[in-house]
Amino acid sequence: MPNSPVLNVGFYNYVMTDHLVALVSADSAPMRRLIQAARKSGKIIDATQGRRTKCVLFTTGESIVLSAISQETLAKRLSTGELVADEE
Repeated sequence: MPNSPVLNVGFYNYVMTDHLVALVSADSAPMRRLIQAARKSGKIIDATQGRRTKCVLFTTGESIVLSAISQETLAKRLSTGELVADEE
């Protein structure tokens, strides 16, 4: 099975690119409510290291990843191929 590249979402936290569905800004009130509801149900993976959440990453599973890096920066990393391949 080929290794999937991963996206650095900040502070040495990575998400497999083949599991990403959407990158969404966390600035709107509906997104903040969605984050609070997901946090209560235990579906949040917080990769912000205590910093302000700027981007919400939706995955194919039920997990939602929070990042302190903006969605523009993460999208640029995806489009330019600035990914890390799994080396084993």
